[in-house]
Amino acid sequence: MDKNMSVEEKNESLILKDIININKNVKLSNFDWSSYELGLGLSKEEQEERKKIEKLYSDTISSIHEFYIYNGKIIKIIDRNIVIDFGFKAEGVISLNEFRDEKKLPKVNDIIEVIVEKLDYKGRCIISYNKAKKLKYWEIIQEKFIKNEIIIFFVAARTKGGLIVVLFGIECFLPGSQIYIKPVKDFDFYVGKTMEGKIVKINNKKKNVVVSHKILIEKYIEIKKKKLISKLETGQVLRGIVKNITHYGSFIDIGGGIDGLCHITDISWVRIDHPSEKLEIGQTINFVILSIDKIKNRVQLGLKQLQSNPWNSLEDEIKKGKVVIGTVTVVTDYGAFVEIFPGVEGLVHVSEMSWAKKLRSSQYYVKIGDRIKVLILNYDISDQKMSLSLKRLTPNPWENIKTKYKMGSIHIVTVRSFTNFGVRLESKYKYKYKSKSKFKSELELELKFKSELEELEYLLYNDEISWIKKINNSINIYKKGDLVKLIVLGLDLITRKINFGSKQLIKNFWYENIIGSIHTGKIIKSFYKGAIIKFKKKNIKIFAPILKHGVKLKNPKFKIIYFNFKIKTFYVYHIL
Repeated sequence: MDKNMSVEEKNESLILKDIININKNVKLSNFDWSSYELGLGLSKEEQEERKKIEKLYSDTISSIHEFYIYNGKIIKIIDRNIVIDFGFKAEGVISLNEFRDEKKLPKVNDIIEVIVEKLDYKGRCIISYNKAKKLKYWEIIQEKFIKNEIIIFFVAARTKGGLIVVLFGIECFLPGSQIYIKPVKDFDFYVGKTMEGKIVKINNKKKNVVVSHKILIEKYIEIKKKKLISKLETGQVLRGIVKNITHYGSFIDIGGGIDGLCHITDISWVRIDHPSEKLEIGQTINFVILSIDKIKNRVQLGLKQLQSNPWNSLEDEIKKGKVVIGTVTVVTDYGAFVEIFPGVEGLVHVSEMSWAKKLRSSQYYVKIGDRIKVLILNYDISDQKMSLSLKRLTPNPWENIKTKYKMGSIHIVTVRSFTNFGVRLESKYKYKYKSKSKFKSELELELKFKSELEELEYLLYNDEISWIKKINNSINIYKKGDLVKLIVLGLDLITRKINFGSKQLIKNFWYENIIGSIHTGKIIKSFYKGAIIKFKKKNIKIFAPILKHGVKLKNPKFKIIYFNFKIKTFYVYHIL
């Protein structure tokens, strides 16, 4: 056997010789494959030799795994190919093109890492140097990402939205937003430079890597912030530059990368709608530190605290029960804020806007910018709170309601509408009001108060219309707009309802006809145990359960001996 033959060629030659010896005198059509597989017909020496060859092949092929990295030795370089022996009695070939990015070309006896891509049908190994290198680098990248270590990468080119960087020979993406803490306009400035950063995201499926340089700058600034914030104290006055303005406040640059927030409520003692009313971007001004959050590295600033607090000068200006004039600054569903002095506001709760039982939203009574009179109910200078009232500037109509609508008093009212249970009424006299106020808003407000004070409900129930008839529908008795005289039967201040009666103005027939009185009646209909009798003068019909036998049907006289007022039932006796 030729000494220059490779291991693979030697193995193939032995197998071929084995097959030739076994089938030397056998025709292919008569070849017994079962006997061949069992080794029948071979001498002991040939069978042992065959087992050695099979073991050699099985051990060699089974020990090689695809996509594993192995150390291989360069045994020869032929033309543009490199022959690698990686220790499994098998050799692989790699093209020299895979080493074109290396600084030095490989030499014989060099040890390199290769990856087995696959085994072909002949048992030969397809290997790669570049893929082994990339797999190794990918493992390093994974480790750096897990350990959150700082990495160094080379900026190869710019691309849409950022930069292409090379990390361990693998292209990664550096987004434009992750280059610096401020927006970067010129990406080309960074091309060809080496930068530090961290891996922030890995997509194992697509083999994508996202890196960031900004994260290191932020960490440095954060450390610097903590060091500076540790030296700050509450109440300290700092000079800062207005950096940004939002609807809820302004961000102030106080140096060292620290931006403090001055909330809109801390800009001025006078209520403002937007911080731009008092501040401008780029303006340099003094602020006082109100609070410091050393955990989140946040600073709360105040501007109005450097000015005199208007609440501190109110001792001689306000007192409970004093009437003042103010401007409505804020209107909500629960009330309205009124500025009575510059920087001093009080709340008029909706319950203090009207004596009416059914309160509406405060927007019904006032609007922003109205100049109105209010009564100071109470105040707390330390808490800077004040309660005001509108309704207490007008008399409480419910205090004198019992005097106006006494039990048994008679009033003339107007029929307003009809219900199933009776009639809804209203006052005969419409309210007429002329205000001498110089404020238009005050005139409108007082008119609203007066209209709501007329919410007192006047009711006349069907049962209170007639002593005699049972009224089921009052629309048959009255019509809308009728003026009727009624008597007060009851007043409920909680529900603010007045119950009137009509029949009480007429003498009660039932009380007049006491026991023993005699009346002329006419028998309309007789029954076995009584009769229906009509009293002529009173024009009423009653049921007489007791009737004397043989009563004449024409003008008989009856004497009342008993009656039940609740069910209006009479017991009468016929007088002969």
